[in-house]
Amino acid sequence: MTSAASFDRHGPALPESPVVLSAPHGGRDYPESLLAALRVSPTVLRALEDRHVDSLAIGARRAETLLVATRARAWIDLNRAEHERDPQIDEGAHLLGRPLSAKVRSGLGLVPRRVGTLGQLWKGRFAAEDVTGRIHADHRPYHLALAEALAAARARFGIALLLDIHSMPPLGAPESAPRLVIGDRFGRSAAARFGARVEAVARQHGIAVAANTPYAGGHILERHGDPRRGVHALQLEIDRSLYLDPALDALGPGAEAVTALLRAIIDALADETLPGALAAE
Repeated sequence: MTSAASFDRHGPALPESPVVLSAPHGGRDYPESLLAALRVSPTVLRALEDRHVDSLAIGARRAETLLVATRARAWIDLNRAEHERDPQIDEGAHLLGRPLSAKVRSGLGLVPRRVGTLGQLWKGRFAAEDVTGRIHADHRPYHLALAEALAAARARFGIALLLDIHSMPPLGAPESAPRLVIGDRFGRSAAARFGARVEAVARQHGIAVAANTPYAGGHILERHGDPRRGVHALQLEIDRSLYLDPALDALGPGAEAVTALLRAIIDALADETLPGALAAE
């Protein structure tokens, strides 16, 4: 494993599989300057995390290249574009002169403003150079490393597939709601056959699945998925109640089964990219 300031890279410099893994929202590193700016308890920020999804990704990985964010999403959201800066909390946002995205308007921009129904998270606004510094130190290096891994995988195998791993709150009653949501930006970030393979694996494991609703994929898929160039990208949202304890805080008894499900999904995607043989074999 190699480490940068805000993310860890697992796997060799030259990818051994066409499947590249990303876990951008599992970070639990909260800089002191961020905590000092809070107007709520630090425990509130856990709701922004894809709680312990990094443990699932690390546990499921074999030969694949995996990037795991260590810096918390509350510091900077790697699944938002650099321009998605919120003028309510970011003094540099108005300098961009761009219309606000739906995510920014809802309070979930590059630096999140709120969690759930709670009010604003921060005592005041962040200086423009503060947010710009986070972009240069944390956001850009992650995306550069991801782009380099995908380019190297495509150069080696003729195709690359990004699996962007997230978790979600339960969408409803377990007996009726999907427990896994596959996002491909409604076909723009990946060929349909990849999502179909994931759906088949989920159903084999008894997991109800949905496609693109309510999560179709964010900036990471938009930025890195380019099926016309042989680079496909899927987002995977896993119901947290499948692998966390009843408080949705610590790993629970289901974590082992979900790790095995994730491994089966990775295997199926590797087989789909290189038909007839798993990429790491």
